[in-house]
Amino acid sequence: MATSSEHALLMDRIYRYQRRFGIYDATRKYYLLGRDPLIASLNPPPGGTVLEIGCGTGRNLVQAARLYPAAAFHGIDISQEMLAAAGEALERGGLRGSVRLAHADATTFDPATTFGRSGYDRIFISYAVSMIPQWRAVMAATVSHLGPGGELHIADFGDMAGLPAWSRAAMYSWLRFHHVKPRNDLFDVASAVAAEFGGGTTETRLHRGFSWISVVRRG
Repeated sequence: MATSSEHALLMDRIYRYQRRFGIYDATRKYYLLGRDPLIASLNPPPGGTVLEIGCGTGRNLVQAARLYPAAAFHGIDISQEMLAAAGEALERGGLRGSVRLAHADATTFDPATTFGRSGYDRIFISYAVSMIPQWRAVMAATVSHLGPGGELHIADFGDMAGLPAWSRAAMYSWLRFHHVKPRNDLFDVASAVAAEFGGGTTETRLHRGFSWISVVRRG
């Protein structure tokens, strides 16, 4: 299993040129199909706090901050390259002063140390669970950062069970090439984590299983 530092270097290497030449967002919109449904479902309370883990280019933070202007937003990423892109996106969107970013590893993230907060009302992870080696531990740690009744929203690739076999095989091969591994036990892990914190889950399968959205509610 890769160490956190090795994973950070890998992410920087993968995204360095994609983000500088605008390739990432231009291409991802065609297959990261769960992003916008996830953002639409966040619905933070007025004055609530929202964290994105693996904020990438900042695309989701810009969309969410515009949709929920009464909420406060934070974003973290293990890749310095992606954080630079996120900062640029917030600058273009006029949101640089209202959305805070930090370089942090999801496996060791401490909201008190990083942002001076004890927890969040909503946390979301968009297409990053499939790239985090220690994703199960990250899910449990993330739910611990929620306040009572808080929610963790995850969008990622699903098992693609409804797709033709040839299409599913081709997509899985393409994802492996890009160091992406769909977590076919995502819903099971979400249920176990929710039970640990006295909460519940919601499962949504979109696009014939191509996209999954998991919501973990803390009790």
